[in-house]
Amino acid sequence: MSKYFGTDGFRGEANVSLTVDQAFRIGRFLGHYYHADGHNAQVVIGKDTRRSSYMFENALTAGLTASGADVHLMHVTTTPSVSYITKIDEFDCGIMISASHNPYYDNGLKLLNSRGEKMEEDVLLEIEAYLDGTSGELPFATGSDIGQVIDYSSGRNRYVGYLISMATHSYKNVRVALDCANGSTWMIAKSVFDALGAETHVLANAPNGININENCGSTHMSNLQSYVKEHHMDVGFAFDGDADRCLAVDEAGELVDGDKILYLYSCYMKERDKLVNNTVVTTVMSNFGLYKALDRAGIFYEKTDVGDKYVYENMRKNGHMIGGEQSGHIIFAKYATTGDGMLTAIKIMQAMLAKKQPLSKLIQDVEIYPQVLKNVRVSDKDVALQNPVVQGAVENVKEALGDDGRILLRKSGTEPVLRVMVEAPTYEICEEHVNAVIAAMDREGVLLGVK
Repeated sequence: MSKYFGTDGFRGEANVSLTVDQAFRIGRFLGHYYHADGHNAQVVIGKDTRRSSYMFENALTAGLTASGADVHLMHVTTTPSVSYITKIDEFDCGIMISASHNPYYDNGLKLLNSRGEKMEEDVLLEIEAYLDGTSGELPFATGSDIGQVIDYSSGRNRYVGYLISMATHSYKNVRVALDCANGSTWMIAKSVFDALGAETHVLANAPNGININENCGSTHMSNLQSYVKEHHMDVGFAFDGDADRCLAVDEAGELVDGDKILYLYSCYMKERDKLVNNTVVTTVMSNFGLYKALDRAGIFYEKTDVGDKYVYENMRKNGHMIGGEQSGHIIFAKYATTGDGMLTAIKIMQAMLAKKQPLSKLIQDVEIYPQVLKNVRVSDKDVALQNPVVQGAVENVKEALGDDGRILLRKSGTEPVLRVMVEAPTYEICEEHVNAVIAAMDREGVLLGVK
């Protein structure tokens, strides 16, 4: 695992754990790295609406142009739009400035390769060595070799056109509510749904730099649920700060999470003989109820570590066409290399309109199992995980649950924490089995506390 870059970029509190100087130096490195073949590097940058995004945009731009790169600014836009434009316009790399669903005081830098995918690990390690000062300094560009800055809002507009072209039906007479999280979709989402003929109602589309994701968007669904129900909407969609996630709300105001979205669209693909390999890619955190529903539908599934990066790697390696996370990162491999909230909303609309059924009907066969997840601090993650008594407690739970639930014991990637999760027919059963495993850790002396 990289020192600074996690599964979704370099993220931290602005000017605390992610500083403007680090952004400048990342720009310096990338401008130099992609200049190696003799041409000025061509880099495209997008950002979300949080206040610090403008600061980081300026720092990256200064670093890139100082190393001889030309910088193309898409301004406020979505992560998937940067991915799309990076690929189709053949940029050397793309950068999205966003901390996704995090609060406004955090920010992040998501680096994309020329194919619009998450940047390769070996390049990230070279960037980190430069940040730490262990790889030497880089020359500055001078004279006419200094890079230029180019307005590239046309790229954002082309992405909007691309989204509109993805729709297979008119949305006329469909009442749609959109929660834009005061983030990247605040200008894009309504224009797309209006162009397709929907009666569009928009929430949380007045960003002020500090209200991104604040009691809105895909991590705070209650406002959208209430709005859909009270105003008799046909469907609602909520995005996160950079719109690589989408969660939905059915006509009754009920939440439709990423697991249910994976189910409804994989079934729709299977019906049309479009589900290549008859397989959906999930993470280990998808709900047991999704797997039971996929079993009944005759659809196979694979499980990856948590993170849409790992979902996409599996899809690319094995040729699978759909995958995603419970949180709403849904990847449609034919159209995108990353989760795309707007595309996900359009695909849900496609299934609803093609089948002439409300959203509630399309996901009625998925019974989400109750879940209890507890994070426990341990002295050593590996020692605790491999302890024979702890493993025995886990096996006892598996045996007790049989085909009616599951247990997952996994390490945190960033903290001295193990996550104990059980899904079962009732919360009481979940709680009982989670506590049994934690008690085994306590008896073995590896437990420091429960979070």
